[in-house]
Amino acid sequence: MIGILSNTAYARLFGAQVIALAGTGLLTIALGLLAYDLAGDRAGAVLGTALTIKMVAYVALAPVANAIAVRLPRKALLIGADLIRAAVALCLPFIGSIWQVYVLIFVLQAASATFTPAFQATIPDILEDEADYTKALSLSRLAYELENLFSPALAGLLLLVTSYHWLFGGTFAGFLGSALLVWLAPLPARKAVAGQSFVERLTRGLRIYLATPRLRGLLALNMAAAAASAFVIVNTVVVVKAGFGGTQTDVAIAFGAFGVGSMIGALSLPRLLEHLSDRPVMIASALALSVITLAHAFWLLGVGRTGWPAFLAIWAISGVFYSALLTPSGRLLRRSAHAEDRPAVFAAQFALSHACWLVTYPLAGWVGVAFGLPVAMLVLGILALLGVAAAAIVWPAGDPREATHAHPDLPPDHPHLDRHDGVGTHRHELIIDDIHRAWPAKS
Repeated sequence: MIGILSNTAYARLFGAQVIALAGTGLLTIALGLLAYDLAGDRAGAVLGTALTIKMVAYVALAPVANAIAVRLPRKALLIGADLIRAAVALCLPFIGSIWQVYVLIFVLQAASATFTPAFQATIPDILEDEADYTKALSLSRLAYELENLFSPALAGLLLLVTSYHWLFGGTFAGFLGSALLVWLAPLPARKAVAGQSFVERLTRGLRIYLATPRLRGLLALNMAAAAASAFVIVNTVVVVKAGFGGTQTDVAIAFGAFGVGSMIGALSLPRLLEHLSDRPVMIASALALSVITLAHAFWLLGVGRTGWPAFLAIWAISGVFYSALLTPSGRLLRRSAHAEDRPAVFAAQFALSHACWLVTYPLAGWVGVAFGLPVAMLVLGILALLGVAAAAIVWPAGDPREATHAHPDLPPDHPHLDRHDGVGTHRHELIIDDIHRAWPAKS
């Protein structure tokens, strides 16, 4: 897996991702401490609102940002978004009102909604071999999980010698370092997209996404992943501290167990996907994640709390299947769009996947408070299982790339028909575009 870092462009982009993730991790901790300074015991409400603003910005702005920025040079777009994020980090230590936090978080997340899909769409243009791209996806997932483990430790060490305000300085340095590495990376030019109106550019990614069976399946699996893991993200601290009487360290250990499981899943995937296709791996992982969530919920309702080692094992196993479910997503997106449409399709995935979180995060919190944590886990497990069932229905077995189809709307001398010997009904690898605007009813 590490061998793909011999590709200079990818190595620098991966370095940019790692540095930016470290900065983001420091930002998360510093933001919590800032919220407590500004709001005292209402800090949780402030952070909850900030997270909601983040998700709304991701869902609403990713397609808009792509439609506006599609004609900009790729490198300038990525560097500009990083510099905006760095500027926001530099401003955060000097604010004195809660509304200023909300405004700056919105600006920062708007920049992230521009940066992240464009960054993700760049990687398959650099790593054209699917095996290399699969390794890059696993390496990216590994970076996310390592950041979850190491950023709190780094923040803890820094807080021993300095104020939390300086953590924002680390965030600033992270985004600035990311911009520098992007500037140093030799990136391929963006494929030109001509003759499209703003509305077409705005909706193109979503249209391609929802017209492609494997991506409709991916959307259902996104909901399954969000539902099953929302309980982990939202309620782990409650389970550990209220249920087990644990400490802050125990909370970190619980999150660490989930993260270690996720890393194991990411490291195992490249070899697994050499022998199995994406669909069975992703659906089986989603099913396993759903069943584990439901079984845990029924155990809590019928028997009671598990022991601490068993709880950590459940979190670790859930992390394995969560990673195995989500990591191959980039392969599906790459396979389902022409190079010039990839930024739009990645932006659609970014928005739709975060829309799933926008549903499941509040569900995990509100149902847990109103009816208890076991009921919240049960509801989320059922929602995850429904997502798996939907994916199995809308994503055909075998995930055929080629489809037999006709173009009754095209003139006989159309260049596309000429490439297929003028035959009206023909078969080739199908990708939704201006000529193929819908998937054939039968492949």
